[in-house]
Amino acid sequence: MRIPKNVDFFIFDLGNVIIDIDYDFSINELKKILPEAKHELTAKFFPSKFHKDYERGLISSEAFRNEIRSLYQENWSDAQIDHVWNSLLRDVPQERIDLLKQLKSNFGTAVLSNTNAIHIEKFNEILKEHTTEKTIFDLCHEIFLSHEMGLAKPDVAIYEAVLDKIKIPAHKVLFFDDLAANIEGAKKVGIQTHQITHPKGLVEFFGLHLL
Repeated sequence: MRIPKNVDFFIFDLGNVIIDIDYDFSINELKKILPEAKHELTAKFFPSKFHKDYERGLISSEAFRNEIRSLYQENWSDAQIDHVWNSLLRDVPQERIDLLKQLKSNFGTAVLSNTNAIHIEKFNEILKEHTTEKTIFDLCHEIFLSHEMGLAKPDVAIYEAVLDKIKIPAHKVLFFDDLAANIEGAKKVGIQTHQITHPKGLVEFFGLHLL
């Protein structure tokens, strides 16, 4: 394994870093239960204010679901909404889990994700079904979830809160994320960064070429 010099602590985003996500798949699932006349409203599903509020823990799962019902004027069940919402969560390749376990044995590690309670419950189900792990809290030493912190990337405050908890100088921390905005946010507090741009990006960064 190739380890960069001057790094004592690794931080990983979830989406498209540890777990593959597919927004288009989720939108297609939404269209399956939404009358065709309302399909143009699917563009509002992910950018909505209530989505951002839910990620920051400002509204409950029940309130989030009700906001979706209100937006589309549909009396969907919790299960229908959760299915569509969670359908963007796809695969967690075992090679990424193996990488995290190797790093955890020799370095400090953390997850830092903009997420929500419904997604984390589903993420744990996917872990149990497809990998050797059972819960997100087994993956790294620290788990930082936006909805529990009341903060979200790319705001500087969330990176400062992480640094305050792990007690590691920013310049000795390396952060992996797929979004340029989140990378830039981390850079503002002096954290080293690497943007993941393709499915093999994480394992290849560490010099691993796993099948």
